[in-house]
Amino acid sequence: MEENLQKTCLYDSHVALGARMSPFAGFIMPIQYSNIIAEHQAVRRQVGMFDVSHMGEIFVCGPDAERYVNHIFTNEIRGFAPGKVLYGMMLYPDGGVVDDLLVYREVEADHFLLVVNAANIAKDYQWMLDQAAGFDVQVDNQSEAWGQIAVQGPEAEKKVVEVLGEARAAGVGFYEFYDSTWKGSRMIVSRTGYTGEDGFEIYTSVEGTQEIWQLLLDAGVTPCGLGCRDTLRFEAGLPLYGDELSAEITPVEAGLGLFCKLDKDEFIGKDVIARQKAEGTRKKLVGIEIADRAVPRAGYPVELEDGTQVGVVTTGYHSISLDKSICFALVKTECAALGTPLWIRIRSRVFPGQVVKKRFYQTNYKK
Repeated sequence: MEENLQKTCLYDSHVALGARMSPFAGFIMPIQYSNIIAEHQAVRRQVGMFDVSHMGEIFVCGPDAERYVNHIFTNEIRGFAPGKVLYGMMLYPDGGVVDDLLVYREVEADHFLLVVNAANIAKDYQWMLDQAAGFDVQVDNQSEAWGQIAVQGPEAEKKVVEVLGEARAAGVGFYEFYDSTWKGSRMIVSRTGYTGEDGFEIYTSVEGTQEIWQLLLDAGVTPCGLGCRDTLRFEAGLPLYGDELSAEITPVEAGLGLFCKLDKDEFIGKDVIARQKAEGTRKKLVGIEIADRAVPRAGYPVELEDGTQVGVVTTGYHSISLDKSICFALVKTECAALGTPLWIRIRSRVFPGQVVKKRFYQTNYKK
């Protein structure tokens, strides 16, 4: 199986560190090195780092770049300053999600970087090419030329500044980035994160990524796998494409309508999103806290007390930080109010719970 999967530029280091490797999004990726709990706590309490070189980097430039990106992206990029990052979605005309992504507005005029999910790189790139008709733009998928390391946790700033010599990192704000260099190659340093903690993303060449990873390892930064990346993002109330967003789940249903700007002239899927915002939706993503240590998993039914199924779990864990069993679930809208009692069916048993806010954990971003 492994020979059919892509390997990131840090694959050899993962194997040398004894990581448990597993297929993810067409790549062979580290799921854990020591154990998920230890890695999770390292990010919450000190600093950890993730190989996210499997993510996609697609560059857009040209005279119509701003108009084009605004056409395919739900958030508003006009008036958006260079050095800023925006979160949003690309939608199908029916409001389903092609992907959720980050848009970086570069210093050079009419230049943008779109960072997309690993599982969707080929699909997203083709979608972007298809939508480029009639726009004077160049769309360039450079994903294979870039590596990316996410450094996350309360000590992330200290490590990036001291170990990598990036003093400017201390002054970069939340959802901002700047350009630097690493041994002659372009390096992008941003401060977004996907864990609920402060942190940075370091993008540079394959060789530079390998060097930086080793420097951070030598400096005591804990290598972390995708296992705890999922537990961390989940506690912080952050969605994962394929679970909380998909071609069948719109941003409004996922509670992300905030990132769809209806005051824009247009974007693909706008009419559907406007209608859903005005009229509501039949289903809605909620958080559920369970009054038991039983662990809800994706796909488990969500029921009323009488056994009527009203939804399904999309992500669930026994929270490492909170010591509670919690989940995201897509349920009928009439069951989505805070405090609503709901039951999770786990095999032959049902466990009581109630609807709570989706951000289970108090995030610690530096803003």
